[in-house]
Amino acid sequence: MLYIDGQWQKAASGKTFAVTDPATGRELDQVADGGAEDARAAIDAAARAFDGWAGLTAYQRSEKLYAAHQLMQERREDLAKLMTSEQGKPLRAARNEVGYAADFLLWFAEEAKRVYGQTIPSSRADQRFMVLHQPVGVCAAITPWNYPVSMLTRKIGPALAAGCTIVLKPAEQTPLCAIEVFKILDEIGLPPGVVNLVPTSDPVPVAQELLSSPIVRKLTFTGSTEVGKLLMSQAAPTMKRVSMELGGHAPFIVYDDADPKRAATGAAMVKVLNTGQACICPNRLYVQRGIADAFVEALAGRISKMQAGSGFTEGVQIGPLVDQPSIEKVDRQVRDAVAKGATVVTGGQRLTEGALADGYFYAPTVLTGVTDQMVIYREETFGPVAPVIVFDDEAEVLAMANDTEYGLASYVYTNDLGRAYRSIEALRFGIVGVNDINPTAAAAPFGGVKASGLGREGGQDGITEYLDTKLVGLSF
Repeated sequence: MLYIDGQWQKAASGKTFAVTDPATGRELDQVADGGAEDARAAIDAAARAFDGWAGLTAYQRSEKLYAAHQLMQERREDLAKLMTSEQGKPLRAARNEVGYAADFLLWFAEEAKRVYGQTIPSSRADQRFMVLHQPVGVCAAITPWNYPVSMLTRKIGPALAAGCTIVLKPAEQTPLCAIEVFKILDEIGLPPGVVNLVPTSDPVPVAQELLSSPIVRKLTFTGSTEVGKLLMSQAAPTMKRVSMELGGHAPFIVYDDADPKRAATGAAMVKVLNTGQACICPNRLYVQRGIADAFVEALAGRISKMQAGSGFTEGVQIGPLVDQPSIEKVDRQVRDAVAKGATVVTGGQRLTEGALADGYFYAPTVLTGVTDQMVIYREETFGPVAPVIVFDDEAEVLAMANDTEYGLASYVYTNDLGRAYRSIEALRFGIVGVNDINPTAAAAPFGGVKASGLGREGGQDGITEYLDTKLVGLSF
């Protein structure tokens, strides 16, 4: 169903589309297939609701977000099970994601009350300056399939806290999770039109309507760099505010003073995060020559023991990739690397035996002998493949790490404080984890530089993306 102007409804066309389980290929449900007409209705509803919602006090908006946080926590298990069915990630990881999603509602319930202004001294005795921060207006959000609950709240939370209204188009692979999140927003009693949901099997007409409408004043998008660039160009004619969380190609640097086993443990865990389908997953593992053999041995030992299968199976760490094109991309990158001289230490093939036959499973893989001539060295993989590159000195590896158009996450393992600081300052990435594979939280700003995006989500910066700055000059 679509959720527009506070009502659950069918698509104007009456069409629906199927949602399937990537672990089994079976159909889970049919969902209303929204189109341009539905997007226009949602935009109009959000516009009508804007003045009333923006006119509430920050405390009143905060109360709604607190209520949504509480309800999401109560439904954590049901949401997690749905996510595992629809997106494929192991149930434990799905539970963690729902908790992370609820954190954004809580954080921005608090930040709603911290949108402060400013007074500025004037050089004139009869003048005063005042700065206000006010909601941008109607926002359009386009969210991805890899984190189908937390990426919604990371956008909805700050938008509502700031006083904006929103129209959200979820990924066509995971609309069921979005519908359940909007059921929560419906039950807490938001005014009609404040939040609107338009799932669709064909994102182009819906996105074009959101982008071309002068009523929509901001676009927030999480997805590929290729699509992000296209959306930015289409948002330009109406001069929308734009924030983008795009692709990553994270380097994972292990210096020779680090413990190779500890570094390998961290690399294995973050590499298979969401089966490698996370923008912060490391794509290039740089290991200093003196400990390279020990690191590869420890990494391969951990990864080769990881169990693939349905996310509902106890002990499974590797779920399915989301669809056929995804598994074809991973396999194509591995075959290209091998053809150009890389060695498969473990994995390296699609898993099709027994219960895995009908799903999109790829064996967790370690490659050595990777060079910059291979596709996997340049392109984001979005799969459970760990390419290892050996380096000799600090300056060399920092230059290699920065040799990419992307700039989201990066990782450094070292016990040398000087090396850590030099690396932090030299790496041209929005996030640096030093001996830390999880440098994210609702309270911390998340985002990249270069082709990895614009703006930040979470933290104090997260709400400013939904606020305009107004200067007031008072003369007397």
